[in-house]
Amino acid sequence: MSSPDPSTITVESLPGLLKNDNAIKVAGIDVDGMLRGKLMAKSKFLSIAKEGFGFCSVIYGWDMHDQLYFRELSISNKTNGYRDLIAIPDLASFRRIPWENNVPFFLLSFVDPDTDASLSVCPRSLLKRVVDNLAQDGYGAMAGAEYEFYQFRAPQNHDGPERNSSSTATFLRDNPVHALPSLTEGMFGYSITRPVHNQEYYYGIFDACTQFNCGLEGWHTESGPGVFEAAISFDEITQMADKASMFKLVVKSLGSKYGITPCFMAKPREGLPGNSGHMHVSVVDKQTGKNLFYRGEEDKQHKWQDLRWLSDLGRHFLAGLIDGLPDIMPLLAPNVNSYKRLVENFWAPVTVSWGLEHRAASIRLISPPTSSPKATRFEVRVPGADTNAHFVLAAILAIGWRGVQKKLEISVPPLGKGEDTGSAADQGVRLAKSLKEATDRFMAKDSVAREVFGDEFVDHYGGTRQHEIRLWDEAVTDWEVRRYIETV
Repeated sequence: MSSPDPSTITVESLPGLLKNDNAIKVAGIDVDGMLRGKLMAKSKFLSIAKEGFGFCSVIYGWDMHDQLYFRELSISNKTNGYRDLIAIPDLASFRRIPWENNVPFFLLSFVDPDTDASLSVCPRSLLKRVVDNLAQDGYGAMAGAEYEFYQFRAPQNHDGPERNSSSTATFLRDNPVHALPSLTEGMFGYSITRPVHNQEYYYGIFDACTQFNCGLEGWHTESGPGVFEAAISFDEITQMADKASMFKLVVKSLGSKYGITPCFMAKPREGLPGNSGHMHVSVVDKQTGKNLFYRGEEDKQHKWQDLRWLSDLGRHFLAGLIDGLPDIMPLLAPNVNSYKRLVENFWAPVTVSWGLEHRAASIRLISPPTSSPKATRFEVRVPGADTNAHFVLAAILAIGWRGVQKKLEISVPPLGKGEDTGSAADQGVRLAKSLKEATDRFMAKDSVAREVFGDEFVDHYGGTRQHEIRLWDEAVTDWEVRRYIETV
């Protein structure tokens, strides 16, 4: 069932659009990138479509397992009674869920009832505020997303849908973490034969993404047991962030029907590469769509030939990325496990580095002569698949645009060919090695994060990361028990 042009959907047109439906599904996005929502009667939805409705703020007061943060934060807490926020349906986000009988679906954004302003910590609202900042000067942004993820399956032979309804908790209870059965075994990137073994699931995801308006332009096996990689069709940056969230919903929903648990953890397997979540960003003229990172005329005089086709605006944007990257790391690597991926020699960047078509750098410049002018962009390779796409894209765009506004100059040379962490002359700033180190820098009084996002967002999001750190500090792992149970 095809969707109408989003720009044509109005509150007045909703009765006609939904005339054959009885219920509507809505969902907002929390700080961990999880969708939180409900099914609503059509009559209820039509009554609140314009003004919004009350939605419990506790989704910003607890963690991904519904545990209240150990230190209450300002958005939702005992003192304010875990008040309601105002949830506003985004009519332009309309989709139908193909695996749920085409039920209509809308994304929500949240408003602070005390100020009537967009909620500081709402991921969709944060990204929109950054985009609106560019739009004031006539600029827009385009983006693309790539996700790698492992897939584990129950030991039974599931060859069709609806064969496994057990929860992930049961799955983990019955399977030791270190021995979770992979969807496929061995290392076989870009295989055209491996997907044949699970083709109903494999093609089902591709088709469902198309139907759910988060279509894929590339879909293949990656090097790792049971690992797939998806490149989501590029789009305007706010649309791209929504599509990235929708893609994860597709994969997790279809996986549950086939007894498969998709895993977007940054590093689920010791000794193997982790799951990346690379993001591509460019700045365009809002009216014409022209790529503004492309120089137009080759600059043969610049001391770094990597930059010969990058515009002055693009160079300032790159300088902003270089300057701000260490201060936004909790948004690009949000979990304790994220930093197990960001280690040397595992195809993941560990320093502030950049280079033309350099996949070992944290910032890969893609431009002529190896790409078309209209495809000139930056690929930020630090994020893992465990990230919140709205936060990642907001962070990249905000610090890059800060570089443009301040006319910052590039402070480090390009990464040399064959070098993995930094140039021979300057190894570059080492990115944080832990969530604690990253969060401390993110929350520092003079951090770039505070400059571009404001104190309320930084204090709240930083507090959620401190919660994760505390839980990790209190955890006793299998590794510790195996190592120390007898010997100490």
